[in-house]
Order: sequence, then C-alpha cells, then structure tokens
Amino acid sequence: MSTSENRIREDIVRLSRSLFERGFSVGSAGNISAAVDDGILITPTNSSLGFLDPGKISKVTRDGRHLSGDRPSKEIFLHKAFYETRPQTGAVVHLHSTHATALSCLSEIDPDDCIPPLTPYVVMRVGHVKLVDYVRPGDEKAGDLIRALDGKYAAVLLANHGPVVTGKDISSAVYAAEELEETAKLLVMLRGLPTRMLSDENVAELKSVFGGY
Repeated sequence: MSTSENRIREDIVRLSRSLFERGFSVGSAGNISAAVDDGILITPTNSSLGFLDPGKISKVTRDGRHLSGDRPSKEIFLHKAFYETRPQTGAVVHLHSTHATALSCLSEIDPDDCIPPLTPYVVMRVGHVKLVDYVRPGDEKAGDLIRALDGKYAAVLLANHGPVVTGKDISSAVYAAEELEETAKLLVMLRGLPTRMLSDENVAELKSVFGGY
C-alpha cells in the first residue's frame, strides 16, 4: 500500500469522524469515497462514520470489483457514476444531514437548482444542485441517474434521501458538503420570509473571480 493511499485512508477516517461528531451523520448513515491510483476507497457498508478503521476501508476497482477491506457501501454505484462522468472528481461525500435531507423531501423546490444562490460560499464551493429522482438506497439505478447528468453537477440532492457532494479531494468534498448543509439550514429557517438571493450578476462575478469546480 502506497504512502499516499495510507494518507487518504487516514484523511477519510479523520474527516468522517469530524462529520459524525458534529451531527452531519448519525448511526451508520452516510458514505465517503476517494479516488486512488488503482481504484476507489470507500467506507464499508453498515459502518458508522464516527468509528472507522483505516485498514478496513474497502478498496474497489474503478468498475466496482471488490479488492480488499470490508464489504463496500451499497451506494458504490452512486459514487462510481460520479468518477466516471466527472474526471476531476477526487472524492464523493454522501450524507443524510438533516436540513439538506429536509429540502430533498419538499415537493415545490426547483429540481434543476434546488439550492439557490443564498450566499457567496454556496456558489463558490457547491454550485448548482440537481434534485435526482428517488430510488431505494443501494439501487444500481442511482448510478444511471447520475450518469444521465453528463457530469454537469458537482452536487445533487437524492429525493427523500439526502445530499451527494463531490470535490477534487476529500477535504474539498467535505467542506462543500458542510456548506450545502448550512445553506439548506438557512433556507429552511427563511421559509415563508421575504428573502434576498444573490443576483445573476453577483453569481457571474463570483464564478469569474473564483472559478468553479
């Protein structure tokens, strides 16, 4: 096992524990993966993000064949689809965080942009967020739904399920997932109140200055 892979395993454990301890994940909910030179590392099925063992993190090939570690998360199809369609993806974070999941259950949100530009950082770190139709957890159809997006979205909300966020590495994916959850919390708090969103010009300026993932 390479030094870089060991470091990524430790990063997955450290950041997963941080998410768990701060309430972004409960029980055995959620899964995190990261790309390595010869495959994908992903948290094992039915494991708690708060109590991972770096040596037991599952390793699979890019086509999903199990190589080592515990059995991979049943959501591997979802993760694999992001790596296939967004070559710049270095990590994928899927959580059941409270407020983002609450938004995923609302019937009136815009399915093509379900996290509107409320703050600069959601624009800079997350971008447009697509609502993806419900399928049961672990269904291979989830991968098909992600592939159908042709890599256009770095983050999605799975209807009645929760957020999936990607990044160029594990840290950036976790930071983006946190930003999405905090923005979702603000949106839930502001429901029914007159709300000022960033303008198209504001969004364009942010993208021009800071770029986008």
